[in-house]
Amino acid sequence: MHTQQVLKGQKALVTGANSGIGAAIAKGLAAAGAEVAINYVANPHATDRLIDEIESAGGKAIGIKADVSKEDQVQAMFREMLDAFGTIDILVNNAGLQRDAPVHEMSLEDWNFVLAVNLTGQFLCSREAIKEFLRREVPRDCSCSAGKIICVSSVHDRIPWAGHANYAASKGGVMLLMMTMAQELARYKIRVNSISPGAIKTPINKAAWETPDKEAELLELIPYGRVGKVEDIANAAVWLASDASDYITGATIYVDGGMTLYPGFREGG
Repeated sequence: MHTQQVLKGQKALVTGANSGIGAAIAKGLAAAGAEVAINYVANPHATDRLIDEIESAGGKAIGIKADVSKEDQVQAMFREMLDAFGTIDILVNNAGLQRDAPVHEMSLEDWNFVLAVNLTGQFLCSREAIKEFLRREVPRDCSCSAGKIICVSSVHDRIPWAGHANYAASKGGVMLLMMTMAQELARYKIRVNSISPGAIKTPINKAAWETPDKEAELLELIPYGRVGKVEDIANAAVWLASDASDYITGATIYVDGGMTLYPGFREGG
């Protein structure tokens, strides 16, 4: 996917990275030359398979188990990564989940759980990465910035989503967390950006695209006429992690085939 080793010598951590979008990002970063720590919370066999795949292609990867919503586990994960790799250059906050229900039927437990993983998890991981970026400053041999944080969000940081209030609220929160961190940290040459995917073919949303009828229904929402692939997100992540995007901070890239363009208004409204 990436013939140039634009991330050579850099160390990356991708959360929620043993399946779907996270796994594709981990592979993309490794193909671009980064050493990658793959965070996971379940299914260690999938992590092992991903490490094998990366290493058989000539990359380097390790797996680290941690629940990103738990402060002590996040701190332990960063200690383990820094012990293994020496530092961190790239953090991809990808871990996220859904617990769907109409608002009036949503339990406080499901509200808190989604916010804890999707929003608090991004804060906890970012905080630990920032401490290391500030300690180390700019590693001029491999990058012109002191560190890069990429927050994986969703088109639902902008598009309301009935039945998913906790998820949409968490992603709206990610947007302003990202922008505030970008504003606060730019003076230290730390860049913070978001990728907001639209409909992407992953196991988590298979029901939405697994049959031709379902896919056709989904395509009504996508002006570009295809459902996204995990590689579409990985390509954006590699670019945002590289010096090619050095003047970009506080930005959200919508990788969505135009889903945020209000396609219902295509015929004039």
